[in-house]
Amino acid sequence: MREETIVEAAAGVHLVHGSNTNWVVLSEGDSVTLIDTGYPGDREQLLASLKTLGYAPEAVTAVLVTHAHSDHLGSAEFLNRTYGIPVRLHAAEVPHARREFLHQVSIGQVMRQAWRPGVLPWAVHAIRSGGTTDVAMTQPEAFPHEGPLDLPGRPVPVHTPGHTHGHCVYHLPEAGVLVSGDALVSGHPTSRIRGPQLLPKMFDTERAGALASLDRIEALAADVLLPGHGPVHRAPVREAARRARELAG
Repeated sequence: MREETIVEAAAGVHLVHGSNTNWVVLSEGDSVTLIDTGYPGDREQLLASLKTLGYAPEAVTAVLVTHAHSDHLGSAEFLNRTYGIPVRLHAAEVPHARREFLHQVSIGQVMRQAWRPGVLPWAVHAIRSGGTTDVAMTQPEAFPHEGPLDLPGRPVPVHTPGHTHGHCVYHLPEAGVLVSGDALVSGHPTSRIRGPQLLPKMFDTERAGALASLDRIEALAADVLLPGHGPVHRAPVREAARRARELAG
């Protein structure tokens, strides 16, 4: 893999740029926590990123998912079935991962926005990367308790609904890092804005909730933002959340 694809954000914390979606590898000794898995079509790159960092898939203690959209859940079922790796999400997102319902932008919504710069190229990429593939999980698990998880990196899930009902960010207090999924990003192919922002409104299940969740993000002490889309953002996360709120109006 190209070196610029994997970015070391802090000791034992790496952001990996997939085709259009990021995932995060938290390493501690011989074990790894994986946060998100990209599109189904990113699977080879996902496994290659672990190999580049010196880990086999068997080293992954758990997969944590920010939310159950196909570009984040893509290889979760594969990792669970093939290697027995548990996949954990917020309790409100577990039925979403099972596809008991689907809260994801529809083809109709995308077509109504097709006149916007970047939307059609993004949609074509999403389809080619498996965005319409069935990624339903059979055994997703809710977090076993509140607070830090007993996993490499000691991530702390923080419920940030809005993008989906069960969306979570993961706070790494010791590293001063926030893994923000799609609750706060630093870029997207359908946005001409650079830097901290919310995703375009069509991607959110409940826009008011996404805005309210910025308050929870603003309260977290971190100086490095690892978003689900866009580059690493190195600045106080509270300032990033404020900027996203201002841009959203």
